[in-house]
Order: sequence, then C-alpha cells, then structure tokens
Amino acid sequence: MPQTQSAQAPAAKRAAARAPLPEIGPGFDATAILQLDAAKLIQLLKDPSATVFQKAKACQRLAVIGGKDAVPALASLLSHPELSNYARFGLEPNPDPAADAALRAALPQLSGRLLAGLITSIGVRRDAKSANALGKLLSHSDDDVAGASAATLARIGGPAIAKVLQNAVSTARAPLQPVMARACLICTDALIVSNRTQAMELYRFLSEPARPKAVRLAAFRALAGTA
Repeated sequence: MPQTQSAQAPAAKRAAARAPLPEIGPGFDATAILQLDAAKLIQLLKDPSATVFQKAKACQRLAVIGGKDAVPALASLLSHPELSNYARFGLEPNPDPAADAALRAALPQLSGRLLAGLITSIGVRRDAKSANALGKLLSHSDDDVAGASAATLARIGGPAIAKVLQNAVSTARAPLQPVMARACLICTDALIVSNRTQAMELYRFLSEPARPKAVRLAAFRALAGTA
C-alpha cells in the first residue's frame, strides 16, 4: 500500500501542474489598476466600494506617478489600519511639499504602530519642519514611537537636533537610552564637516562610561580619527 501511494503522488502532482490556473477576480486584478492615470487612481481611493486590495495597488502606483493632487486622498488613509502603510509609501516619494504637510498634520491623529510608521516616513523625506513635534515625542510612553522619533531626527540632522538628542540620551528611560545614544551618534557623524567643534563635544559626551558600549567605542574611534 505505501508503494502504491508513493507511485500515485508524482502523477497527482503532474495533473495539478497541468490544471488551469484559477481566474483572478476583478477585486484582485492589479493589471488594470496599474494602467490607470493619476486622476482615476485618486477616484479609486475615494470610492467606498473599492476593495482594500484595489486601494493598496492604487497607492503603490501613485508612489510612481502621483503629484500634489494625490496627497489628500493618500493622507485620508493614513489612519486606516490596513492601508496606512500603503498610503505612507504613496506619499514618501511624492515631489510636492504638500506631502510633508500631510504627514506632519497626521502626527497628533495617530498612535501605536501607525504613528511609528508615520514618523519613519517623515524621516524618509527628512522634513525639518517636523523637528519640534518629533522632539516632543522622544519622551512618548510608547517605546516604538519614541525610538522612531529619535531615528527620524537623526536622519534630519543639524546642530539644534543634535542638542535635542544629546539631552534625550541623558533623560530617556533606561530601555531607550541605547536608542537615543545611537541616534545622537548618527547625528554627530553628520556634523563633523559642518560643525566640527560641536561634533567633537558630542563625541566626548558619547564616550563617557555611562553610554552603551558600542556607542562609546564608536565615539572613541571618531575622536581618535579626528584628533
């Protein structure tokens, strides 16, 4: 009996391979969506009868061809539990400053993973106008939100942000101190050309015994290399 079953298995696999593929339902056909122009994609995002799949594909396509007109429709999905990520990905490469404004405006409206993701998208765009709001989130009760804020501020960079991150290293909750220290180190590395004096001060701060070992060693190496 086991031999018969073993012999039948390859035949069953071959039959399955020859079977026609199931048809894709209209609600899951990406081909047509990816051929739409921006205006029709925006209409699709606004259509209450459109599926989550259809709207996700529209967001993906708008990341390529979307402009200022696409921003409101994408921004309206930032709070959607299933489409928030797709909306962010649609906004991140948008060439219009309205995308930055939309992401900033959503900061007080979101929480948890959606807020952390939003902050990450702001970092992708390096929106300096969000720095003040992000600085306040460094002490957020959600570690993911606080950590995302630190990482985004490090990407934006600059002397003022470096000071904010330095303060966060000293005041953050213990679990977040390594995150803040790494963010401060990244920001400091970017300062070495434009503001060497401040960078050297920050490297000395980051090389103190209280800092995480990896950050402390990196700061020591930087001090040795720039001496």
